[in-house]
Amino acid sequence: MRYLACVLLLCAAMPAAADKPLAPDTVPGTLLVSAEQAVVTVQTTPQMVIIDSRLGEEYAKGHIPGAINLLDTDMTEAALSRIAPDRATPLLFYCNGERCLRSSNAAAQAASWGYGTVYWFRGGWQEWLRQELPVAR
Repeated sequence: MRYLACVLLLCAAMPAAADKPLAPDTVPGTLLVSAEQAVVTVQTTPQMVIIDSRLGEEYAKGHIPGAINLLDTDMTEAALSRIAPDRATPLLFYCNGERCLRSSNAAAQAASWGYGTVYWFRGGWQEWLRQELPVAR
């Protein structure tokens, strides 16, 4: 009985995914894309750099093929310029989906640093998986 009470208390204390804020509908300076648009954009833009803004553990479990893991809180202007030294390089940012703010924050930051073509994949990893698109591990 004591065990059950502890489990119930722990479950009640954990925030539900629905309690997380929604990512914004748009990010100034970026182009919003769906999974299908992301695929087409990547296929037609060979110089595109895909940035996975999730935790390294999440990235290791699976990511969009060709994506580079750069956690939003680790993304400095210098770190991004090592990945994409030319600010004309198209960038695509994603994270876990509509309840993840990492990619919207990172994409906004890249745009503020003068990167001219910044795509933001709001649906992120969750939409990618729902569409059954290729996964790299």
